[in-house]
Amino acid sequence: MNDTIRSKMVSCEFFPPRTEAGVEKLLATQRALDDTVKPAYYSVTFGAGGTTRDRTLEVVKLLLANGDNIAPHLSCIGSSKQQISDLLQQYISLGVDRLVTLRGDIPEHGDSTGELSYANELVSFIRETTGNHFTIEVAAYPEYHPESVTPQSDFEHFKQKIDAGADGAITQYFYNIDAYKRFMDNCLSENISIPITPGIMPITNYESLTRFSDACGAEIPRWIRKQLEAYADDKASLQAFGLDVVTNLCNQLLQLGAPGLHFYTLNQTNATTAIWKNLTA
Repeated sequence: MNDTIRSKMVSCEFFPPRTEAGVEKLLATQRALDDTVKPAYYSVTFGAGGTTRDRTLEVVKLLLANGDNIAPHLSCIGSSKQQISDLLQQYISLGVDRLVTLRGDIPEHGDSTGELSYANELVSFIRETTGNHFTIEVAAYPEYHPESVTPQSDFEHFKQKIDAGADGAITQYFYNIDAYKRFMDNCLSENISIPITPGIMPITNYESLTRFSDACGAEIPRWIRKQLEAYADDKASLQAFGLDVVTNLCNQLLQLGAPGLHFYTLNQTNATTAIWKNLTA
């Protein structure tokens, strides 16, 4: 599989740390991934309602200083058009040319500004104000967004983002490959040809994985969940099992023709590096 994976676009995702120690750890993670995975770019998340707007910008600056390509996340909930426009200009001045655009979650303490309420509106606004400067990635949900009324309405929302000018998409993570297959079949039937990159979540901790998955609507298949439960008190066996599951998933996705892989690193090095070494062995 090593020749296949090396020909694909691989990217990694970070979140803005809250502490100086977290920042130092993130920079060490970046250096380690640079040495092994050599991602095409790193994305940096943007908190609910723009709550990490300033920290996201600062982390982007730090990561850019190491010479990598950085794709900041940008969401419209909680941000005015002026705030978004100002941030876009800052990113342009920094040499950023790729964005991951999202509606964003409504924070517990706030609400939307009402100016831009959906991701397709944000994509349109970016195109109107910056033309084709940015390569725009949007989110895709093979297992459907947890707020969707129906599967069809969810897919219609995805199509609206493409029609607004998105260049590519990154999926929510999943462990059921049939969900990705069906999603790609739907795209084919609608003549959607942009690259749709699977999001990959390493499995290292049962409690945190179930918490994340329950919140975002990602299914953990019963056979995986039961085995993880059985390894609850055996960290080494759980991580070895998780590594095997995710490596096999990545191999299947690449064999299906996925354009690349996007790793949700959670600012950690070991799990993503281990998967990469398996894929390139």
